[in-house]
Order: sequence, then structure tokens, then C-alpha cells
Amino acid sequence: MPARPWVRPAGLLLGGLADALFGDPARGHPVAGFGALATALERRWYADAPGPGAAYAAVLVGTTVGAGALVERACARHPLAGLLTTAAATWAVLGGTSLARHGSALADELTDGDLAAARVRLPSLCGRDPASLDVAGAARAGTESMAENTSDAVVAPLLWGAVAGVPGLLGYRAVNTLDAMVGHRSPRYLRFGRAAARLDDLANLLPARVAAALFAALAPAVEGSPRAALAAWRRDAAAHPSPNAGPVEAAAAGALGVALGGRTVYPHRVEERPRLGSGPAPAPADLRRAARLSRLVGVAALAVAAAFAALARAAGG
Repeated sequence: MPARPWVRPAGLLLGGLADALFGDPARGHPVAGFGALATALERRWYADAPGPGAAYAAVLVGTTVGAGALVERACARHPLAGLLTTAAATWAVLGGTSLARHGSALADELTDGDLAAARVRLPSLCGRDPASLDVAGAARAGTESMAENTSDAVVAPLLWGAVAGVPGLLGYRAVNTLDAMVGHRSPRYLRFGRAAARLDDLANLLPARVAAALFAALAPAVEGSPRAALAAWRRDAAAHPSPNAGPVEAAAAGALGVALGGRTVYPHRVEERPRLGSGPAPAPADLRRAARLSRLVGVAALAVAAAFAALARAAGG
């Protein structure tokens, strides 16, 4: 007997509410547990070659998706269990509330001139070298991270949950976590992490564009222009080295009326990012606006995902 059509959309909504109320679990976060498992497996399987990296990603993602499918199947005859399982998985994979809190707190620290505290907080938002950033650089890094992570940590998991339920939620978070761990272009992971990076690109191809559209649509809520957001997306996104971060960051830049991009320092490399948007560089006040816009995009994405899940499940019987 299939699960009731309302189980998936209601579970997504309940999980989204849990994230809004509580943020990330303070201890015992499932994503941290997955990361520890991935690190242990990497120690055994690492080789400076694409093949072992592809096997590594396939085993971790495949096992996670399979576990999610087994759990969802076990709950198929028990609607309340299915509801709670979907809600728990949604809460576990969402990061929107914690993301917005960090963005707002970083804006406060930069406004107060507390660069030392801002540098301590920055690793919670992005992987850049905080020692290289002044107030303006930290504001830009935070604003760019708010845009990209709203897509990665909110919009994408919700859409995958709407389409594929618990396996989609858990599988997407596994893919995105592996990309963050091994998908970057450091000397160690350039070859080993290639499969994880490409898989993450595929998983975010549609969600990133949905996120960009939501940034544009909600621009008036932060005194921005949907037309400017769409223009920046169309004009600037393709120049970004990431096929998915480009649309999101460009649309966010246009929505906020700022310019993103420029010299970007990571622990393992330095990049010159293209200019996105046509306004001034973001100030701490713009970062605060970005955090507010991130919250609103998260709410809209939750509504879209729940509606899609309800319609799809009803149509499927």
C-alpha cells in the first residue's frame, strides 16, 4: 500500500518548521556523522586518481540513498511514521536558519568593527582564508556565501525531497557534503574529488536556477529590483567558474543592488572571480539584507516544494 499523498508534503513542512524554530541540532548532527564516516573511508581509499574518487562517492551516496529508500519503504503502511521520518530527514538536511543567523551575526560584528570576531565566524559560512579579509572583504564573502548556500542548504534539499522523499533528502545532502569535503581544486583533491564535484554540479543544476528565480522574485522585500536581478543573472552568470553558483550569486547581486566577485583567497589557491552585478561592493548593511532575503527564499522554496510534492503524490495516487 503506498503512503498517503499528504505524508511527503506535510513532512517537508514540519521539517521546515523544525529548522525555523531550532536551527541545526546542537550535538549529534547526522551530517557531521556522515562526514566522519566519509573521512574514515577516505583514509582507506584515497589515491591521486579519478577512479578511486568515483568509487568513494558512489559507495557513500549509494548507501545513503539506499538507507533512505529502506526507511521510507518501511514506513509506507504507517502514515504517522512516514510523516515523522520525512520531517526528521528534512530538519537534518536543512541549514537555512543557522545560515541566516550566521549572516546576521557577521553583519553585526562587521558593523561594530569587531573584525577578529568576524574572522572567527567566517569559516561557518565559507571556506575562504579569513585572515586575508578586511571588513569589506568579509562583507563580500558573507554576501556571496549567503546566496550560494541558500541554494545548496535550503532550496536544493527541499526540491529533492519533493521529488524523491527521504532518499532524495539524504542523497542530496550526501552529495553536497562530499563536494564540500573533497570536491574543491586543491592539489590533494583535484583528481580524487572530481566525481564528487561533477555529481554535485548535476544535483544542483535545476535547484540553483529555481533559487535564482526566487531571489529575483523576492527582491522587492529587501528594496531591490526583480528586473535588475534577472538582468544580472542573464548578463553575468556564465562568467562564473561554477555553473550553479553563477546564476544564484548573480541574481542575488542584482536583487541587492551590489557587485560581487573579485580576488578570492582560499587556503589552497587564489581566484579572480568575475564581477557579478553592477552596484557598489556590499557593505555590512547589505549582508544583513542578504540574510533577510535568504530567509524569505527559504520560506518560498518550502512552499514550492510542499505544493509540488502534494500535486505529484495526488496525481500518482
